[in-house]
Order: sequence, then C-alpha cells, then structure tokens
Amino acid sequence: MTLDWLNFTPWTALAGGLLIGLAAALFLLVNGRIAGISGILGGLLRAPAGDRRWRVAFLLGLVAAPFAWRLFAAMPVAVIEAGPLQLIVAGLLVGYGTQLGSGCTSGHGVCGVSRASPRSLAATLLFMAAGFVTVYVVRHVLGGAV
Repeated sequence: MTLDWLNFTPWTALAGGLLIGLAAALFLLVNGRIAGISGILGGLLRAPAGDRRWRVAFLLGLVAAPFAWRLFAAMPVAVIEAGPLQLIVAGLLVGYGTQLGSGCTSGHGVCGVSRASPRSLAATLLFMAAGFVTVYVVRHVLGGAV
C-alpha cells in the first residue's frame, strides 16, 4: 500500500470531522433533535406542518453548502465511473438499506455512536465489517482495484 502524499490531508480531514461532530452536538443540544439526514428527510414526508420548516431549512443548508464553498475555494474534481442505471440502482439500494437499518451510515456513525446507542454501535460495526469484506473480496478475490 502506498499513500498519495499530495492528496493526504489529515488536518483538513480532522477539522471537517470536528465540525461535523460539533454541528451534530449543537443540533441535539439546541433543538433536541438528532441530525440524521435520512430521518430528517424521511420525517419531512410525514411531518406535521409545524415540524416541516426546520427540516426544509436543514436540507436547503446541505444543498447550499457546496455553493458557499465555491466562494472560498475551488471545488474538488469528482469522477464518477458508473453509468446512470448503476447510479439509480445504487441509490435505491442505499435508500432501502437506510430504511431497513433505521438510519444511514453517517447518522448511526456520528450521531448514534456519540450517544452510545446500542443499535447504532451494532449498525456501525456491521457497516465497517461489510466494507472491509467488500474491499478484500474485490481486491484479493476478484482482482480489481478499489
């Protein structure tokens, strides 16, 4: 294994992780809500009228964030090596898994683990194990590159 030292950014990654954790903690402390995106989006579809505004504001903030970033720095180049059908199927599978797991990977990993939720601890361990197994199989069994 080699490290791509030009793209190895531990300090910015640490700062980003700290900001995500701080935002999740503040959201819980100020609003009494968990900042799980799938729960916020899913709750928008069935929320009472008084509960919709903060959900819409939160989601609009997620959409607006890259545009705000562009005011200060160049956007990173994203390369997607999948076709439209693969992306649609992948999105549907992620949505189904999110519903089945009562939350997404980041919701369980950031918000649930920090609250010591047993369900989130188990889910995060399973997500990580599945990722490890997938990388091993693709790299060493199938001979591909991940």
